[in-house]
Amino acid sequence: VQLQASGGGLVQPGGSLMLSCAVSGSIISITSVDWYRQAPGKQREMVATLSRGGYANYADSVKGRFAISRDNAKNTVFLQMSSLKPEDTAVYYCYAARPSGYLGFWGQGTLVTVSS
Repeated sequence: VQLQASGGGLVQPGGSLMLSCAVSGSIISITSVDWYRQAPGKQREMVATLSRGGYANYADSVKGRFAISRDNAKNTVFLQMSSLKPEDTAVYYCYAARPSGYLGFWGQGTLVTVSS
């Protein structure tokens, strides 16, 4: 399984940005595709998850501002980010989870910088 994240960039506070994660390869074992982020000097944290069944879950810090969705035809998962804050600055990673006991797959990160 390969994941290709894109869409990062520089945005002003209050602005919006949409990240994309294209998933390819043997995806039948994937249980969810998630977004994580890692800010400088901090641990990687979960931002949003989207299960195969369509259930979405969000970190408290992004609820109401971020939305995760997918295009099944294109095997792509999106993260729409709105009302961005400087504290959202981080490298964002997508992750394909598999059933318990199996390692998942990480994509490369895409940098999001929120600054005026």
